[in-house]
Amino acid sequence: MAGSPTVEIDDRSGFCHGVVTAIAKAEDELSVNSGEPLYCLGDIVHNSDEVERLENRGLLTINHDDLRELHDVKVLLRAHGEPPSTYDLALRNGIRIIDATCPVVLRLQQRIKATYDSTPRPQIVIYGKKGHAEVNGLVGQTDGEAIVIESPDRLDAIDFNRDIALYSQTTMPLEGFSRIIDEISRRIAPGVDFKSYDTICRQVANRVDHIRNFAATHDVVLFVAGAKSSNGKVLLEQCREVNPRTHHISRRDDFNPEWIDGATSIGICGATSTPRWLMEEVKNEVNQVING
Repeated sequence: MAGSPTVEIDDRSGFCHGVVTAIAKAEDELSVNSGEPLYCLGDIVHNSDEVERLENRGLLTINHDDLRELHDVKVLLRAHGEPPSTYDLALRNGIRIIDATCPVVLRLQQRIKATYDSTPRPQIVIYGKKGHAEVNGLVGQTDGEAIVIESPDRLDAIDFNRDIALYSQTTMPLEGFSRIIDEISRRIAPGVDFKSYDTICRQVANRVDHIRNFAATHDVVLFVAGAKSSNGKVLLEQCREVNPRTHHISRRDDFNPEWIDGATSIGICGATSTPRWLMEEVKNEVNQVING
């Protein structure tokens, strides 16, 4: 290809600290007890290639229905965290928990539980995605009573005549959280207490501005992320806003050489669930096309 475009991987893309720790715990357990099965409750990370890599080493992915049937085994809890009911079930079934809950998520669970146990108890509102693994763990701290709000236009479930405590899923965008605070403040009844707690992980949130700058400085952007990654969806849209020549791929085979026609600089980036080795594979594929 004429011009020999540059190909750069974003150094700040890839696994967040919580995912790195969870994968390290899985690898340690698999290395120490190679003959004993190790189960993981849900995909350890929302990236099918990384899940497959660890499954090839012996990690067995299960769901909550499977968990109920297991006894006297080891189960790893991923970084997203779990509700108290999961720990109760594990205790009843003699299951040994390898707890890889992200420390940021764990502290958030504890704060929500403390609020739920307080008197008088306010309405607990969580800004997050319904059904997301982390949110299920957060709602579980309130015996299922917390109200989950996905966007500022979904606030009708809240009683604005009762006290409100607002928290956020750790990976939600700061801008959306600010808009929800503004809207609740506007609609809440006089004399009602409203407290908001910014519980968004800065390691994730700060990637938004960075990835926008990264995308804007390249002719073409290849955004590498699994289809299940909610963080990936957010960051992908941020890239597309500043660079229309952004293409989403899950693995190297998805790459279309026509995407880089005429480009002098190609940027490769990804989500907090995207392994570095996968971005390296994509870079190698691009370089083969360039040099081929």
